[in-house]
Amino acid sequence: MEMVSKKLQYWRLYLLSLVLGIGGSFQYGIQVSLIASPAEHIHSFVNYTWMLRYDVPVDESTNQLIWSFIVAVLSLGAWAGAIHSGSLPVTYGRKKALLINNVVAIAAALLMVFSRMAKSFEMILLGRILYGYNVGLGLSVHLMYLGESSPKQLRGFLTLTSSIFIGLGKVMGQIIGIKEIMGTEEMWPFLLAVSGIPAILQFVMLLFFPESPRYLYIDKGDTDGSKKALQWLWQEDELKLELDDMQRERESMQGEKAKTVKDVLSSRCVRWQLLTLAIPCAGVQFCSINALYFYAFDIFRESGVPENQMHYLAIGIGAAELITITLCSFLIDRAGRKKLMGYGYLLMGITMCVLTIMLSIKDLNPQIPYVNIALIFCVICIYGLGPSGVSMALPADLFLQAWRPSAFVISGTINWLGMFLIGMLFGYVVEGLGQFCFLIFVAYSIFSAIFMYFVPETKGKTMVEIMEDFNKLNYKNRGADTENTGVETKF
Repeated sequence: MEMVSKKLQYWRLYLLSLVLGIGGSFQYGIQVSLIASPAEHIHSFVNYTWMLRYDVPVDESTNQLIWSFIVAVLSLGAWAGAIHSGSLPVTYGRKKALLINNVVAIAAALLMVFSRMAKSFEMILLGRILYGYNVGLGLSVHLMYLGESSPKQLRGFLTLTSSIFIGLGKVMGQIIGIKEIMGTEEMWPFLLAVSGIPAILQFVMLLFFPESPRYLYIDKGDTDGSKKALQWLWQEDELKLELDDMQRERESMQGEKAKTVKDVLSSRCVRWQLLTLAIPCAGVQFCSINALYFYAFDIFRESGVPENQMHYLAIGIGAAELITITLCSFLIDRAGRKKLMGYGYLLMGITMCVLTIMLSIKDLNPQIPYVNIALIFCVICIYGLGPSGVSMALPADLFLQAWRPSAFVISGTINWLGMFLIGMLFGYVVEGLGQFCFLIFVAYSIFSAIFMYFVPETKGKTMVEIMEDFNKLNYKNRGADTENTGVETKF
Protein backbone atom coordinates (compact mmCIF):
# COMPACT_ATOMS: atom_id res chain seq x y z
CA MET A 1 0.00 0.00 0.00
CA GLU A 2 2.88 2.29 0.86
CA MET A 3 4.46 1.61 -2.55
CA VAL A 4 1.21 2.55 -4.33
CA SER A 5 0.99 5.74 -2.27
CA LYS A 6 4.62 6.52 -3.10
CA LYS A 7 3.94 6.21 -6.83
CA LEU A 8 0.77 8.31 -6.63
CA GLN A 9 2.73 11.23 -5.19
CA TYR A 10 4.33 11.62 -8.64
CA TRP A 11 0.99 12.52 -10.24
CA ARG A 12 2.36 15.87 -11.44
CA LEU A 13 5.22 14.05 -13.15
CA TYR A 14 2.69 11.74 -14.84
CA LEU A 15 0.79 14.84 -15.96
CA LEU A 16 4.03 16.27 -17.37
CA SER A 17 4.53 13.05 -19.37
CA LEU A 18 0.98 13.49 -20.76
CA VAL A 19 1.63 17.12 -21.74
CA LEU A 20 4.98 16.27 -23.34
CA GLY A 21 3.46 13.31 -25.18
CA ILE A 22 0.56 15.31 -26.65
CA GLY A 23 2.85 17.78 -28.38
CA GLY A 24 5.85 15.48 -28.78
CA SER A 25 5.81 11.88 -29.95
CA PHE A 26 2.04 11.92 -30.59
CA GLN A 27 2.73 14.35 -33.44
CA TYR A 28 5.12 11.84 -35.01
CA GLY A 29 2.58 9.02 -34.88
CA ILE A 30 -0.28 11.04 -36.33
CA GLN A 31 1.84 12.52 -39.14
CA VAL A 32 3.08 9.08 -40.20
CA SER A 33 -0.41 7.55 -40.40
CA LEU A 34 -2.90 10.22 -41.51
CA ILE A 35 -1.15 11.24 -44.74
CA ALA A 36 -2.31 8.05 -46.50
CA SER A 37 -6.03 8.86 -46.14
CA PRO A 38 -6.28 12.05 -48.25
CA ALA A 39 -3.95 10.72 -50.99
CA GLU A 40 -6.58 10.67 -53.75
CA HIS A 41 -7.88 14.13 -52.77
CA ILE A 42 -4.37 15.62 -52.82
CA HIS A 43 -3.74 14.03 -56.24
CA SER A 44 -6.93 15.71 -57.50
CA PHE A 45 -5.98 19.02 -55.89
CA VAL A 46 -2.52 19.00 -57.53
CA ASN A 47 -4.16 18.31 -60.90
CA TYR A 48 -6.73 21.08 -60.33
CA THR A 49 -4.09 23.71 -59.47
CA TRP A 50 -1.94 22.59 -62.40
CA MET A 51 -4.89 23.06 -64.77
CA LEU A 52 -5.51 26.57 -63.42
CA ARG A 53 -1.91 27.58 -64.01
CA TYR A 54 -1.00 25.86 -67.27
CA ASP A 55 -4.39 24.95 -68.83
CA VAL A 56 -3.32 21.31 -69.17
CA PRO A 57 -3.68 18.40 -66.74
CA VAL A 58 -0.56 17.35 -64.87
CA ASP A 59 1.28 14.25 -66.14
CA GLU A 60 0.61 11.18 -64.02
CA SER A 61 4.32 10.71 -63.39
CA THR A 62 4.71 14.35 -62.28
CA ASN A 63 1.68 14.07 -59.99
CA GLN A 64 3.10 10.89 -58.44
CA LEU A 65 6.48 12.56 -57.94
CA ILE A 66 4.86 15.54 -56.18
CA TRP A 67 2.87 13.16 -53.98
CA SER A 68 5.98 11.09 -53.12
CA PHE A 69 7.80 14.25 -52.15
CA ILE A 70 4.87 15.41 -49.98
CA VAL A 71 5.09 12.09 -48.10
CA ALA A 72 8.89 11.87 -47.87
CA VAL A 73 9.68 15.53 -47.08
CA LEU A 74 8.43 15.00 -43.50
CA SER A 75 11.61 12.99 -42.82
CA LEU A 76 13.86 15.75 -44.17
CA GLY A 77 12.10 18.36 -42.03
CA ALA A 78 12.42 16.03 -39.03
CA TRP A 79 16.15 15.70 -39.71
CA ALA A 80 16.48 19.51 -39.57
CA GLY A 81 14.53 19.50 -36.28
CA ALA A 82 16.75 16.74 -34.88
CA ILE A 83 19.88 18.74 -35.78
CA HIS A 84 18.55 21.76 -33.87
CA SER A 85 17.75 19.54 -30.87
CA GLY A 86 21.45 19.80 -30.04
CA SER A 87 21.46 23.60 -29.76
CA LEU A 88 17.97 24.97 -28.99
CA PRO A 89 17.42 23.00 -25.73
CA VAL A 90 20.92 23.96 -24.54
CA THR A 91 20.57 27.67 -25.36
CA TYR A 92 16.96 28.24 -24.31
CA GLY A 93 16.19 25.26 -22.11
CA ARG A 94 13.97 22.23 -22.72
CA LYS A 95 10.72 24.03 -21.95
CA LYS A 96 11.29 27.10 -24.16
CA ALA A 97 12.50 24.88 -27.01
CA LEU A 98 9.18 23.04 -26.94
CA LEU A 99 7.19 26.29 -26.79
CA ILE A 100 9.03 27.50 -29.92
CA ASN A 101 8.41 24.11 -31.50
CA ASN A 102 4.66 24.39 -30.98
CA VAL A 103 4.58 27.71 -32.82
CA VAL A 104 6.14 25.89 -35.81
CA ALA A 105 3.36 23.25 -35.74
CA ILE A 106 0.63 25.90 -35.50
CA ALA A 107 2.13 27.71 -38.54
CA ALA A 108 2.15 24.39 -40.44
CA ALA A 109 -1.51 23.79 -39.57
CA LEU A 110 -2.48 27.25 -40.87
CA LEU A 111 -0.67 26.55 -44.16
CA MET A 112 -2.67 23.31 -44.53
CA VAL A 113 -6.02 24.97 -43.79
CA PHE A 114 -5.50 27.77 -46.32
CA SER A 115 -3.77 25.70 -49.05
CA ARG A 116 -7.02 24.94 -50.88
CA MET A 117 -8.21 28.54 -50.60
CA ALA A 118 -4.87 29.76 -51.99
CA LYS A 119 -4.93 27.03 -54.68
CA SER A 120 -1.34 26.10 -53.80
CA PHE A 121 -0.05 22.56 -53.30
CA GLU A 122 3.31 24.16 -52.45
CA MET A 123 1.74 25.24 -49.15
CA ILE A 124 1.10 21.56 -48.39
CA LEU A 125 4.77 20.81 -49.10
CA LEU A 126 5.92 23.65 -46.85
CA GLY A 127 3.46 22.58 -44.16
CA ARG A 128 4.83 19.01 -44.26
CA ILE A 129 8.41 20.32 -43.91
CA LEU A 130 7.37 22.39 -40.86
CA TYR A 131 5.49 19.41 -39.39
CA GLY A 132 8.65 17.36 -39.90
CA TYR A 133 10.74 19.97 -38.09
CA ASN A 134 8.19 19.97 -35.27
CA VAL A 135 8.33 16.17 -35.02
CA GLY A 136 12.14 15.91 -35.17
CA LEU A 137 12.78 18.58 -32.55
CA GLY A 138 9.78 17.66 -30.38
CA LEU A 139 10.60 13.95 -30.16
CA SER A 140 14.20 14.56 -29.03
CA VAL A 141 13.38 17.30 -26.51
CA HIS A 142 10.39 15.30 -25.22
CA LEU A 143 12.76 12.44 -24.28
CA MET A 144 15.39 14.78 -22.83
CA TYR A 145 12.89 16.74 -20.71
CA LEU A 146 11.12 13.66 -19.35
CA GLY A 147 14.28 11.64 -18.69
CA GLU A 148 15.84 14.56 -16.81
CA SER A 149 12.72 15.09 -14.67
CA SER A 150 12.16 11.46 -13.61
CA PRO A 151 13.49 9.52 -10.60
CA LYS A 152 15.65 6.54 -11.59
CA GLN A 153 13.01 3.98 -10.56
CA LEU A 154 10.44 5.54 -12.92
CA ARG A 155 12.71 6.77 -15.72
CA GLY A 156 12.17 3.71 -17.92
CA PHE A 157 8.39 3.73 -17.55
CA LEU A 158 8.02 7.46 -18.13
CA THR A 159 10.36 7.78 -21.12
CA LEU A 160 8.66 4.76 -22.68
CA THR A 161 5.36 6.68 -22.66
CA SER A 162 6.77 8.45 -25.73
CA SER A 163 6.31 5.19 -27.65
CA ILE A 164 2.77 4.88 -26.30
CA PHE A 165 1.98 8.33 -27.69
CA ILE A 166 3.51 7.38 -31.05
CA GLY A 167 1.21 4.34 -31.16
CA LEU A 168 -1.74 6.45 -30.05
CA GLY A 169 -0.95 9.00 -32.76
CA LYS A 170 -0.83 6.28 -35.43
CA VAL A 171 -4.19 4.84 -34.39
CA MET A 172 -5.76 8.31 -34.08
CA GLY A 173 -4.52 9.28 -37.55
CA GLN A 174 -5.92 6.07 -39.04
CA ILE A 175 -9.29 6.54 -37.32
CA ILE A 176 -9.92 10.22 -38.14
CA GLY A 177 -8.74 9.57 -41.72
CA ILE A 178 -11.61 7.22 -42.59
CA LYS A 179 -14.29 8.55 -44.92
CA GLU A 180 -16.91 8.56 -42.17
CA ILE A 181 -14.94 11.19 -40.22
CA MET A 182 -12.44 13.49 -42.00
CA GLY A 183 -11.23 11.55 -45.04
CA THR A 184 -13.55 13.35 -47.45
CA GLU A 185 -13.17 15.82 -50.31
CA GLU A 186 -14.48 18.67 -48.13
CA MET A 187 -12.50 17.90 -44.96
CA TRP A 188 -9.00 16.90 -46.13
CA PRO A 189 -7.36 20.34 -45.50
CA PHE A 190 -8.66 20.23 -41.92
CA LEU A 191 -7.44 16.63 -41.58
CA LEU A 192 -3.94 17.77 -42.57
CA ALA A 193 -4.21 20.66 -40.08
CA VAL A 194 -5.28 18.54 -37.10
CA SER A 195 -1.76 18.55 -35.57
CA GLY A 196 -2.27 22.21 -34.72
CA ILE A 197 -4.65 21.19 -31.91
CA PRO A 198 -2.07 19.18 -29.86
CA ALA A 199 0.44 21.98 -30.44
CA ILE A 200 -1.93 24.58 -28.95
CA LEU A 201 -2.74 22.28 -26.01
CA GLN A 202 0.92 21.66 -25.19
CA PHE A 203 1.85 25.33 -25.57
CA VAL A 204 -0.80 26.40 -23.04
CA MET A 205 -0.32 23.56 -20.53
CA LEU A 206 3.48 23.64 -20.58
CA LEU A 207 3.41 27.19 -19.19
CA PHE A 208 2.33 25.73 -15.83
CA PHE A 209 5.29 23.32 -15.52
CA PRO A 210 8.88 23.98 -14.37
CA GLU A 211 12.01 23.61 -16.47
CA SER A 212 13.92 20.29 -16.38
CA PRO A 213 15.56 20.01 -12.90
CA ARG A 214 18.79 18.50 -14.25
CA TYR A 215 19.08 21.26 -16.88
CA LEU A 216 18.67 23.91 -14.16
CA TYR A 217 21.21 22.28 -11.83
CA ILE A 218 23.89 20.99 -14.20
CA ASP A 219 23.71 23.41 -17.15
CA LYS A 220 22.60 26.59 -15.41
CA GLY A 221 23.99 26.05 -11.90
CA ASP A 222 20.61 27.03 -10.44
CA THR A 223 20.54 24.79 -7.35
CA ASP A 224 17.52 26.46 -5.76
CA GLY A 225 15.52 26.43 -9.00
CA SER A 226 16.33 22.76 -9.53
CA LYS A 227 15.31 21.87 -5.98
CA LYS A 228 12.01 23.76 -6.32
CA ALA A 229 11.29 22.04 -9.64
CA LEU A 230 11.94 18.62 -8.09
CA GLN A 231 9.81 19.40 -5.04
CA TRP A 232 6.94 20.52 -7.26
CA LEU A 233 7.14 17.54 -9.61
CA TRP A 234 7.93 14.80 -7.07
CA GLN A 235 6.08 16.31 -4.08
CA GLU A 236 8.75 15.32 -1.59
CA ASP A 237 11.24 17.31 0.46
CA GLU A 238 13.93 14.66 0.91
CA LEU A 239 15.89 15.14 -2.30
CA LYS A 240 19.45 14.68 -1.03
CA LEU A 241 20.19 11.53 -3.07
CA GLU A 242 18.99 13.07 -6.34
CA LEU A 243 20.83 16.35 -5.72
CA ASP A 244 24.02 14.44 -4.80
CA ASP A 245 23.74 12.45 -8.04
CA MET A 246 23.37 15.67 -10.05
CA GLN A 247 26.34 17.15 -8.19
CA ARG A 248 28.50 14.10 -9.03
CA GLU A 249 27.44 14.38 -12.67
CA ARG A 250 28.24 18.07 -12.67
CA GLU A 251 31.67 17.42 -11.14
CA SER A 252 32.36 14.69 -13.71
CA MET A 253 31.99 17.36 -16.41
CA GLN A 254 34.88 19.28 -14.77
CA GLY A 255 33.40 22.59 -15.84
CA GLU A 256 33.24 21.59 -19.51
CA LYS A 257 30.49 22.96 -21.71
CA ALA A 258 27.95 20.94 -23.69
CA LYS A 259 29.68 18.59 -26.11
CA THR A 260 29.44 18.89 -29.87
CA VAL A 261 28.43 16.17 -32.32
CA LYS A 262 32.12 15.83 -33.23
CA ASP A 263 32.96 15.25 -29.56
CA VAL A 264 30.39 12.46 -29.29
CA LEU A 265 31.62 10.80 -32.50
CA SER A 266 35.33 10.99 -31.59
CA SER A 267 35.48 10.46 -27.83
CA ARG A 268 36.46 7.08 -26.45
CA CYS A 269 34.59 7.65 -23.19
CA VAL A 270 31.18 7.36 -24.94
CA ARG A 271 32.11 4.85 -27.67
CA TRP A 272 29.83 2.03 -26.49
CA GLN A 273 27.02 4.41 -25.58
CA LEU A 274 27.17 5.77 -29.14
CA LEU A 275 27.11 2.26 -30.64
CA THR A 276 24.13 1.37 -28.44
CA LEU A 277 22.34 4.54 -29.50
CA ALA A 278 23.07 4.00 -33.19
CA ILE A 279 22.55 0.27 -33.74
CA PRO A 280 19.58 -1.06 -31.73
CA CYS A 281 17.93 2.31 -30.91
CA ALA A 282 18.23 4.86 -33.74
CA GLY A 283 18.50 2.06 -36.29
CA VAL A 284 15.10 0.69 -35.28
CA GLN A 285 13.80 1.88 -38.68
CA PHE A 286 15.68 -1.08 -40.20
CA CYS A 287 13.85 -3.74 -38.18
CA SER A 288 11.07 -3.77 -40.83
CA ILE A 289 8.30 -2.07 -38.86
CA ASN A 290 7.57 0.68 -41.41
CA ALA A 291 8.22 -1.73 -44.27
CA LEU A 292 5.60 -4.07 -42.79
CA TYR A 293 3.11 -1.22 -42.65
CA PHE A 294 3.83 -0.49 -46.33
CA TYR A 295 3.72 -4.17 -47.38
CA ALA A 296 0.71 -5.10 -45.24
CA PHE A 297 -1.83 -3.93 -47.84
CA ASP A 298 -0.26 -6.19 -50.48
CA ILE A 299 -0.50 -9.16 -48.13
CA PHE A 300 -4.10 -8.25 -47.25
CA ARG A 301 -4.88 -8.08 -50.97
CA GLU A 302 -3.33 -11.49 -51.59
CA SER A 303 -5.39 -12.88 -48.71
CA GLY A 304 -8.63 -11.78 -50.35
CA VAL A 305 -9.41 -8.92 -47.97
CA PRO A 306 -11.80 -6.48 -49.73
CA GLU A 307 -10.26 -3.08 -50.54
CA ASN A 308 -12.85 -1.20 -48.47
CA GLN A 309 -11.96 -3.24 -45.36
CA MET A 310 -8.17 -2.94 -45.54
CA HIS A 311 -8.19 0.43 -43.80
CA TYR A 312 -9.97 -1.07 -40.79
CA LEU A 313 -7.49 -3.99 -40.67
CA ALA A 314 -4.69 -1.41 -40.69
CA ILE A 315 -6.34 0.24 -37.67
CA GLY A 316 -6.21 -3.20 -36.03
CA ILE A 317 -2.45 -3.36 -36.63
CA GLY A 318 -2.01 0.10 -35.11
CA ALA A 319 -4.16 -0.87 -32.12
CA ALA A 320 -2.12 -4.06 -31.58
CA GLU A 321 1.09 -2.01 -31.53
CA LEU A 322 -0.41 0.48 -29.07
CA ILE A 323 -1.63 -2.26 -26.69
CA THR A 324 1.72 -4.08 -26.65
CA ILE A 325 3.71 -0.84 -26.14
CA THR A 326 1.46 -0.05 -23.18
CA LEU A 327 2.15 -3.52 -21.76
CA CYS A 328 5.89 -2.93 -22.31
CA SER A 329 5.67 0.20 -20.13
CA PHE A 330 4.70 -1.98 -17.16
CA LEU A 331 7.47 -4.53 -17.88
CA ILE A 332 10.45 -2.30 -18.64
CA ASP A 333 11.36 -1.48 -15.03
CA ARG A 334 10.84 -5.12 -14.02
CA ALA A 335 12.39 -7.10 -16.89
CA GLY A 336 14.92 -4.40 -17.83
CA ARG A 337 15.87 -2.77 -21.12
CA LYS A 338 18.43 -5.36 -22.17
CA LYS A 339 16.15 -8.42 -22.04
CA LEU A 340 13.13 -6.75 -23.64
CA MET A 341 15.10 -5.36 -26.56
CA GLY A 342 17.47 -8.30 -27.05
CA TYR A 343 14.81 -11.02 -26.99
CA GLY A 344 12.45 -8.76 -28.95
CA TYR A 345 14.87 -8.39 -31.85
CA LEU A 346 15.65 -12.13 -31.77
CA LEU A 347 11.97 -13.11 -31.92
CA MET A 348 11.29 -10.54 -34.67
CA GLY A 349 14.10 -12.02 -36.75
CA ILE A 350 12.78 -15.57 -36.32
CA THR A 351 9.18 -14.55 -37.07
CA MET A 352 10.21 -12.67 -40.24
CA CYS A 353 12.13 -15.76 -41.40
CA VAL A 354 8.90 -17.76 -41.06
CA LEU A 355 6.95 -14.98 -42.82
CA THR A 356 9.41 -15.04 -45.74
CA ILE A 357 8.97 -18.81 -46.10
CA MET A 358 5.17 -18.59 -45.89
CA LEU A 359 5.07 -15.81 -48.49
CA SER A 360 7.10 -18.06 -50.81
CA ILE A 361 4.57 -20.93 -50.55
CA LYS A 362 1.39 -18.85 -50.27
CA ASP A 363 -0.13 -20.47 -53.38
CA LEU A 364 0.12 -24.02 -52.04
CA ASN A 365 -2.81 -23.68 -49.66
CA PRO A 366 -5.69 -21.16 -49.53
CA GLN A 367 -5.23 -20.80 -45.75
CA ILE A 368 -1.60 -19.67 -45.94
CA PRO A 369 -2.39 -15.97 -46.73
CA TYR A 370 -4.34 -15.79 -43.45
CA VAL A 371 -1.32 -17.26 -41.64
CA ASN A 372 0.70 -14.41 -43.17
CA ILE A 373 -1.70 -11.84 -41.72
CA ALA A 374 -1.30 -13.51 -38.30
CA LEU A 375 2.50 -13.39 -38.67
CA ILE A 376 2.37 -9.66 -39.46
CA PHE A 377 0.38 -9.12 -36.26
CA CYS A 378 2.97 -11.26 -34.37
CA VAL A 379 5.86 -9.12 -35.62
CA ILE A 380 3.99 -5.93 -34.68
CA CYS A 381 3.23 -7.25 -31.18
CA ILE A 382 6.84 -8.38 -30.57
CA TYR A 383 8.05 -4.98 -31.79
CA GLY A 384 5.67 -3.22 -29.40
CA LEU A 385 6.72 -5.37 -26.43
CA GLY A 386 10.45 -4.80 -26.93
CA PRO A 387 12.31 -2.70 -29.52
CA SER A 388 9.66 0.02 -29.93
CA GLY A 389 9.49 1.13 -26.31
CA VAL A 390 13.08 0.40 -25.30
CA SER A 391 14.48 2.30 -28.31
CA MET A 392 12.82 5.39 -26.82
CA ALA A 393 13.64 4.74 -23.15
CA LEU A 394 17.25 3.52 -23.44
CA PRO A 395 18.77 6.65 -25.07
CA ALA A 396 17.68 8.73 -22.04
CA ASP A 397 19.86 6.45 -19.86
CA LEU A 398 23.02 6.40 -21.95
CA PHE A 399 24.57 9.89 -21.74
CA LEU A 400 25.45 12.41 -19.09
CA GLN A 401 24.03 15.93 -19.32
CA ALA A 402 26.89 17.44 -21.34
CA TRP A 403 26.71 14.73 -24.01
CA ARG A 404 22.95 14.18 -24.25
CA PRO A 405 21.82 16.96 -26.68
CA SER A 406 24.46 16.15 -29.31
CA ALA A 407 23.81 12.42 -28.89
CA PHE A 408 20.15 13.04 -29.70
CA VAL A 409 21.21 14.92 -32.85
CA ILE A 410 23.06 11.79 -34.01
CA SER A 411 20.14 9.57 -33.04
CA GLY A 412 17.66 11.77 -34.89
CA THR A 413 19.87 11.93 -37.99
CA ILE A 414 20.13 8.13 -38.22
CA ASN A 415 16.43 7.65 -37.46
CA TRP A 416 15.01 10.20 -39.89
CA LEU A 417 17.40 9.53 -42.78
CA GLY A 418 16.69 5.82 -42.29
CA MET A 419 12.97 6.50 -42.50
CA PHE A 420 13.47 8.64 -45.62
CA LEU A 421 15.53 5.93 -47.35
CA ILE A 422 13.04 3.19 -46.52
CA GLY A 423 10.13 5.34 -47.68
CA MET A 424 11.81 6.16 -50.98
CA LEU A 425 13.57 2.86 -51.76
CA PHE A 426 11.47 0.10 -50.20
CA GLY A 427 9.12 -0.11 -53.18
CA TYR A 428 12.09 -0.79 -55.47
CA VAL A 429 13.49 -3.37 -53.03
CA VAL A 430 10.15 -5.21 -52.98
CA GLU A 431 10.01 -5.08 -56.76
CA GLY A 432 13.49 -6.57 -57.02
CA LEU A 433 13.48 -9.11 -54.18
CA GLY A 434 9.78 -9.78 -53.57
CA GLN A 435 9.10 -11.48 -50.24
CA PHE A 436 12.86 -12.03 -49.76
CA CYS A 437 13.20 -8.31 -48.96
CA PHE A 438 12.46 -9.25 -45.34
CA LEU A 439 15.79 -11.10 -45.12
CA ILE A 440 17.52 -7.68 -44.99
CA PHE A 441 15.51 -6.85 -41.87
CA VAL A 442 16.13 -10.34 -40.44
CA ALA A 443 19.89 -9.71 -40.65
CA TYR A 444 19.55 -6.37 -38.83
CA SER A 445 17.27 -7.83 -36.12
CA ILE A 446 19.57 -10.81 -35.38
CA PHE A 447 22.66 -8.58 -35.32
CA SER A 448 20.94 -6.15 -32.90
CA ALA A 449 19.92 -9.06 -30.64
CA ILE A 450 23.56 -10.25 -30.50
CA PHE A 451 24.78 -6.69 -29.87
CA MET A 452 22.40 -6.27 -26.90
CA TYR A 453 24.07 -9.29 -25.24
CA PHE A 454 27.16 -7.13 -24.60
CA VAL A 455 25.33 -3.97 -23.44
CA PRO A 456 25.07 -3.42 -19.65
CA GLU A 457 21.63 -3.20 -18.06
CA THR A 458 20.61 0.37 -17.09
CA LYS A 459 17.46 -0.44 -15.08
CA GLY A 460 17.31 1.31 -11.69
CA LYS A 461 20.76 2.93 -11.97
CA THR A 462 21.82 6.55 -11.71
CA MET A 463 23.43 8.29 -14.68
CA VAL A 464 26.87 8.10 -13.04
CA GLU A 465 26.49 4.36 -12.30
CA ILE A 466 25.50 3.71 -15.92
CA MET A 467 28.53 5.68 -17.11
CA GLU A 468 30.81 3.57 -14.89
CA ASP A 469 29.33 0.33 -16.32
CA PHE A 470 29.90 1.49 -19.88
CA ASN A 471 33.44 2.57 -19.08
CA LYS A 472 34.29 -1.09 -18.45
CA LEU A 473 33.62 -1.56 -22.18
CA ASN A 474 34.97 1.80 -23.36
CA TYR A 475 38.30 1.28 -21.56
CA LYS A 476 38.55 -2.50 -21.75
CA ASN A 477 42.05 -3.66 -20.79
CA ARG A 478 42.78 -0.11 -19.66
CA GLY A 479 41.46 -0.23 -16.09
CA ALA A 480 43.37 2.83 -14.98
CA ASP A 481 41.50 5.05 -17.41
CA THR A 482 38.11 4.22 -15.97
CA GLU A 483 38.86 6.33 -12.94
CA ASN A 484 38.90 9.53 -14.94
CA THR A 485 35.60 9.62 -16.76
CA GLY A 486 35.41 13.35 -17.23
CA VAL A 487 38.45 13.63 -19.48
CA GLU A 488 37.70 13.49 -23.17
CA THR A 489 39.74 10.73 -24.82
CA LYS A 490 40.04 10.46 -28.57
CA PHE A 491 39.93 7.31 -30.69
